[in-house]
Amino acid sequence: MENLTAGQKLDQAFDKLGKERSLSFELDLDADAATLKAMDSETKPADKMPDEVAELISDARLSVSMRSKKPIEESGEKDFTATALKLGGPDGDLLEYRQVGDYTYFRADVAKLGKATGNPMPSADELPDGPGAFKKVLAGQWVKVATKELEETRDQLDEVEAPEGRKPSAEPTLDARTQKKLVKALRQVVAKEVDFKTGGGADGTEHIKATAPARTLMTELVDELRPLSKELPPGTELPTAKELEEVPNKKVTADFTLKNGALTEVSVDLATLAENAKVKKLALVVRVGKGTEAKAPAGATEVKLDELMADFFQGGAAGAFSEESFEEGPQG
Repeated sequence: MENLTAGQKLDQAFDKLGKERSLSFELDLDADAATLKAMDSETKPADKMPDEVAELISDARLSVSMRSKKPIEESGEKDFTATALKLGGPDGDLLEYRQVGDYTYFRADVAKLGKATGNPMPSADELPDGPGAFKKVLAGQWVKVATKELEETRDQLDEVEAPEGRKPSAEPTLDARTQKKLVKALRQVVAKEVDFKTGGGADGTEHIKATAPARTLMTELVDELRPLSKELPPGTELPTAKELEEVPNKKVTADFTLKNGALTEVSVDLATLAENAKVKKLALVVRVGKGTEAKAPAGATEVKLDELMADFFQGGAAGAFSEESFEEGPQG
């Protein structure tokens, strides 16, 4: 039996991910609200993180699921047949988005979002008669927009933002040759700078801990990428040496969990980078799984994007607030 090193096991685990045709990810921050508040304890009172926002971030979960006709590593934008995204908070789901077939579906729990951010929005019942599409959004109902319409609107915005006399730039992409160069560069840096430790577990579970000084790792990686800068998508800017000097050179550890050789979770300990003695537990956690098939929600109302925006600006948002609500301003 081949005796693989920890680095080789991780390489194989990531290769397996690339060959999958469906994947799901769940991203969350392993930190409580008090820890997040402590991170900006030295900032001005007006700039401090509100309690509601700290609670939202500490309990937020971002879930993404995708399905493609090809292996993920070979897929372009047009190869994905269904994608879904969901943002959950301390009181349940806040936002949900699905792209299935020719339509893009979305809904939002506006009341929970307002509570979580400390900026309450009006309920659907508070809106004056007339608005249709935006009222359904406020009511938390599913609405759908033709994906082609969204793409056309995006292209129009790109044309407006493009320099006069120039065509909007194409979507940033990496060709297969450049992708292979980037992966090779990354693996070379990891092999040189990262220390690995392995530990077994029950039922085919294995933990691989990878530790490296943050600034050293980023500097080495950027140095490897600079010769490839002309092959990167337009607008991609690598950090300067001066910017890299501002990154703390403390060691950061990533804990990879493998189940029968497949990657199931990554936890990156960021507490050492916080430079605050009060921050004891701060980690970014990504859980990986098999992608579920996103389905079109039943009962979604089709809306036109221009009608939705018109409702928002003309009758939906502006008509929901009285003049006094703008004149009062913040209390205290």
